[in-house]
This record gives sequence, C-alpha cells and structure tokens, in this order.
Amino acid sequence: MKKQLIVLSGLFLLALSAFTPLSNAPQPKRVIFLIGDGMGLSQVTASLYSQKNRSVFERFPITGLITTHSSSDLVTDSGAGGTALACGCKTYNGAIGLDAHKKRCVSLLEIADSLGLATGIAVNCSVTHATPAAFVAHVASRKEMEAIATWYIDHPVDYLVGGGQQYFQNRASLPERDLLAELRAMDYVIHLNSHDSLPGFPDPNRPFLWLNAKDDPPAATEGRNYLPEMVRRGCTYLQHRGAEKGFFLMVEGSQIDWAGHGNDGPRLLAEMLDFEKTVEAALQFAAEDGETLVVVTADHETGGLGILQGSTMDSLEMKFVSNGHTASMVPVFAFGPGAELFSGVYDNTNLYSRIKKAMGWE
Repeated sequence: MKKQLIVLSGLFLLALSAFTPLSNAPQPKRVIFLIGDGMGLSQVTASLYSQKNRSVFERFPITGLITTHSSSDLVTDSGAGGTALACGCKTYNGAIGLDAHKKRCVSLLEIADSLGLATGIAVNCSVTHATPAAFVAHVASRKEMEAIATWYIDHPVDYLVGGGQQYFQNRASLPERDLLAELRAMDYVIHLNSHDSLPGFPDPNRPFLWLNAKDDPPAATEGRNYLPEMVRRGCTYLQHRGAEKGFFLMVEGSQIDWAGHGNDGPRLLAEMLDFEKTVEAALQFAAEDGETLVVVTADHETGGLGILQGSTMDSLEMKFVSNGHTASMVPVFAFGPGAELFSGVYDNTNLYSRIKKAMGWE
C-alpha cells in the first residue's frame, strides 16, 4: 500500500490534493529525472570529445537550454537550483524545498507519491545533500543535514540509494532519534555495506534503502561506479512496485560538481563518463518500456570550463575560470512520450510545469 505523507500543514495538504491526473491526454506512465550537478554545455562537450566524438546524449531527439539563477543571486547554489527543479519555484541560495518567502513548495516527488506512484532517489553523494533533499525536505538551510534526514521518515521514498549514514544514526545534534530503527519499523530493507559491494536485488514488496558511505561516496577515479547498475535495478524495482500507477525516479550525478569546484579535469571526465553510463541505463529501460519519459538536465554549471586550442580527442586542454558555480545556461535532454514539451530556451522552474504536463498532473 502506498504510504501517505505524514507531516503536512493545512495549506500544504490542500496544495497536494489539487494535483489530479488529466484523463484525456496521452501521457507517460513513468518519469526518470536525471540531474548532472554542475554539468554545463562544456562538460557535455568535453565528455563527448573524450569518447572519440560519441555520447549518450546523441540519442535524445529533443534538446533545450535553461537559465539557472536563484531569487537572491544570478549565480545559484544547489539548494536553490535543486528547489527550482524539484518544486518549480525560485528561492534564495541555500534554501531546500521553500520559496523565497520561506513557504513550503510541493515537489514533483511529493506529487507523485500523493497520486499513488512509486518513488525513488539514487545519487552518488549523501542523500541529505541539496539536490536530493529538495525533492523531500523543507528546511531553511541545506546545512541542516540531520534535520533533512528526518524528512525521509515524514516523506518516505520507496527506493533510496546514496551515502549519508551518519545523518540517520548516532547523530551529533539529534541523538534522541535513531532514524534507521524508525525505517526498519516501517518495513524498510536496509543495507549499510560499502559502495563497492552492491546489495541484493530489491524486493518490490518492501521499501529499500542503501546507505553506502558514512558521509559521501568516493570519486569515480577512486573506483565508485554503482550508480548505473542501481538505476537499472531501481527502474525494474519501481516498475513492479508501481505497476498500477507508475513511478517517479530522481537520479543525480552529484560529483561532476565537485570536480568542477576542484578544477580537476581528469576527475571531471571520469564523473561525466559515470553519469553517461547512468543515463544510458535509464534510456535502455525507457526504450524497452515505451511508457517512460526521461529528462536530463543540470542545476547549474560549475567551474566555467573551457576547451582550449590545441586540444585533440586524445588530449583535451581544459581550463576553468572559477572554482565556483557560474550563471551559464545548462542543457536539457528529453526522450520518450511527452519529450516534445522540453525543447526551447526557458527558465529552470519551467521544467517542473512541463514534467507535470507530460505526466498529466493538473
């Protein structure tokens, strides 16, 4: 039985009840929303050239561009950027699931859950980081990671993969709650093994949690490669668990951003390759399924990456102009039923309304 949201204000509950499926429009049954954190056009270009001018992104029939500014700054952070993608509203840098006036906004995952769809999040950072948090939590600051973890109790997710074990158990600021014990009481199958030892295939009759690191998993250059396989397994699991209504799965290639912050070209290419394999897993499922919309984008660009003269496909000369985020537009790629809605140049908040329209959520 699909779980109901537990902690909701009166206005928030009204907002959720307003989302009802449209009955007269063809629509996908499932959506996979992939976010490459820090992935701008230059990152996509570098990845393509590093693979001898071939890329998974060539498989997408629809492309677009989005602006990424927050309500407080032209250059967004991942809190405001993630909230724009998850909830369709501008907010200040650092906010999670709140608008610019600190009022709750409803995320795509929360809408899906309220309509009876199965839900999932799979990332290669801590599950309490800004982007995954924006789909489940509502807090004033992305730094409140222990508080963010409690939202996974209040807004349960069927399939949850990433790091962050320390925010669920033996917590420094909130030691009175053992969130893992609470999740076990909610019938979760919980795995706490390392990123390099994949758990068994999930049982679709029970919710699934894999916390594979105390804080964040290591970089792709250090051997981390679980995300493509866990997306493959997650799609199959959610397809069974949400057999009647469908599913919503959010996936983040989190550490593209960290490579940009570090101005680390080799790490960036490794993270992009891992993300491309993850996107390929989603596309393969969607192509075989025929009822799944795949949307890929980024919350912002990181590093101001340029590919310099003298580069070859065997040797890229890359230069970063910043160790922070930039205000550059980022790409959108779409595949599957409803993909035609995602072409053009528009604001990041419009992805929210376009996914709702594609899925038939009024």
